[in-house]
Amino acid sequence: MKISASFLDIKEPKNIEVAKLSRLDIDFIHLDVMDGIFVQNKTYSYDEFHDILKDVVKPYDIHLMVSDVKKYIDEFSKFNPEYMTFHYETVGDANSVIKYIHDLGLKAGISIKPSTSVSEIENILDNVDLVLVMSVEPGKGGQKFIDSSTKKIDELYNIRKEQNLNFVIEVDGGINNETIKKCTNADICAVGSYITKQDYAKAIKNLRI
Repeated sequence: MKISASFLDIKEPKNIEVAKLSRLDIDFIHLDVMDGIFVQNKTYSYDEFHDILKDVVKPYDIHLMVSDVKKYIDEFSKFNPEYMTFHYETVGDANSVIKYIHDLGLKAGISIKPSTSVSEIENILDNVDLVLVMSVEPGKGGQKFIDSSTKKIDELYNIRKEQNLNFVIEVDGGINNETIKKCTNADICAVGSYITKQDYAKAIKNLRI
């Protein structure tokens, strides 16, 4: 299981704390990008993210919770992330956005909210590199893990196996040292406040057990 660490709730000074976090036993730094339209909250601009992330040593896993998807892809592709993920619910033609990301030389991910079923994206699973299952409502940290998310993870795992597909399964929201045990068929867990609200290294170690 890989860990993608979100820093929404990390303490100040953020650039120093995120740099410290990126040097620990995690696999990705998870960027939650929110526009205040698709979700209620709004996060940093590209320039503010750039200042915060200037000393990061891990690859980026970018999660766009935005309505104007291509605008943000253009901007945040400058970080050269490992994955660029957008929400299925925000676009009319998901395959065209996936191609747009691929044409930039990046891996494309698609995310689904708790109310969106796996069946709604099944026809594009052969085209994506990652599927992000939201295990909370997108838009803010510190929420409780929605147990039905496990069924979605398992469903995606079985589809991948049966159809010999190659996408990675990520889960995001309410992950801690207990709920991570419900996500055994996921490849990546995005973890935020569980790590950033205590000793980072200790929390990460607990997630690895």
